[in-house]
Amino acid sequence: MALTYKKAGVDISKIKQSQQAIGKLIASTHKLQKKAKIAHGFGHYAGIVEIPGGKLLATHTDGVGTKVVIANMMKKYNTIGIDCVAMNVNDIICIGATPISFVDYIAANKNDVTIFKKIVEGLVTGAKKSSMPIVGGETAIMPDVIEGKGFAFDLAGMVVGLVEKKDLVLGNKIKTGDVIIGANSSGIHSNGYSLARKALLTKYSVKDKVKGVGTVGDALLKPTEIYTNPVLEIIQKCKVNGLAHITGGAFTKLLRLKKIGYEIDSLPKIPPIMGLVEEQGVKPEEMYKTFNMGVGFCVVAPKNQATRIKSIFKKHKISSQEIGQIIPKKGVFVNSIKIA
Repeated sequence: MALTYKKAGVDISKIKQSQQAIGKLIASTHKLQKKAKIAHGFGHYAGIVEIPGGKLLATHTDGVGTKVVIANMMKKYNTIGIDCVAMNVNDIICIGATPISFVDYIAANKNDVTIFKKIVEGLVTGAKKSSMPIVGGETAIMPDVIEGKGFAFDLAGMVVGLVEKKDLVLGNKIKTGDVIIGANSSGIHSNGYSLARKALLTKYSVKDKVKGVGTVGDALLKPTEIYTNPVLEIIQKCKVNGLAHITGGAFTKLLRLKKIGYEIDSLPKIPPIMGLVEEQGVKPEEMYKTFNMGVGFCVVAPKNQATRIKSIFKKHKISSQEIGQIIPKKGVFVNSIKIA
């Protein structure tokens, strides 16, 4: 029987139902603060409020999911903080905002100063790559909540960004004929780990070496790519109609920008670690709905902007290519398979 994200314990359709219910409750708070007018609320990559002076303030919060389990299994903690920063800044730039500050939250079952320092080393590395200061954080020791043998923890963060109205990118200007430029991922990034662990760790240990993949644990722990600097430069120098961080839900995330048709037919070569997951019985449709399949970030733009966008990614040492186009038929199609 084929492995699916749902069978691994994550039902995306049920999660979306929860998000919709939460969104309705959140909306009831939108008029509580007279000094900040809601410019864009729940449902996109960041919430946006207009503050005095006409500035737009964006906020977003995210964690690293069950990738923390791999960090614990490997006893390697100095890269997971990069993932935490990446998951936040890569989302907030999707509306055109520049990340200006970050706070983190570490919850653990016990105090371990050595491990905490390693986690924060990763946060600092990610912050430097994002040109963004870390301005605070919280460390909570909760043995009755965070359970596990030895050291166990969870990690999350929140980013604040600023954006000018002229630079705001919400996806509403996407139109048929636009192209989709995909920036390469560094690996699985920080989503789909419940399925990846279910697929791989019944057959392999994190210490096993697999031809073309390397050590399984190292491949799973490879840090999420940070796209902040190239994307902000692209926004300034090119006409951009939509931006998408490919995370949970993979390419189905494109519908968050605009309910239109997205045809993806030229993906780069699948990263070896994802190929290994697929070999364990995960169908292509499930792969396209769960993993980034080698593309961590998408830029939707007029076709005449593609060459310049790709050159900016290249300048920042990130490979990219045209992976598809916008079509009239609503939905997301990857290699002719409709995934949303």
